[in-house]
Amino acid sequence: MKLKQTHNYDDILHLPHPVSKKHPPMSLSSRAAQFSPFAALTGHGAAIQETARLTDDFAEPSEDQKAHLDEQLQLIEEHLFCLPEIEAVCFEPDGKKDGGAYVVVRGQVKKIDKYQHQLLLLDGSAVAMERIIELNLLL
Repeated sequence: MKLKQTHNYDDILHLPHPVSKKHPPMSLSSRAAQFSPFAALTGHGAAIQETARLTDDFAEPSEDQKAHLDEQLQLIEEHLFCLPEIEAVCFEPDGKKDGGAYVVVRGQVKKIDKYQHQLLLLDGSAVAMERIIELNLLL
């Protein structure tokens, strides 16, 4: 069964499109923004991602690891005059949540700061000695 069309738009079908005299036409990007998705909870997705991000706990070095670290620090101190190159595995605490990540740092040591307990590298960075879990002098 067909429905009979009750409206006939022939009288307005071919008229020119109306243009407002008070308001300028909307740009295409503004028109598109009207149909963009609405984020009711701004930042909620980022908060969920941050919560889901995993961090590692700091593992205190064993006595054997501490002895090896001391040996390596003595060797580095003996060779400071030639800016020895090192590779260290360090724990970097996370700024937003408990835990952190283990990172490998490589560079030339220019100074051992015994007061701040840091290895100062030639590139200007510093490595906190209490966060080092593995240290190797590269010759």
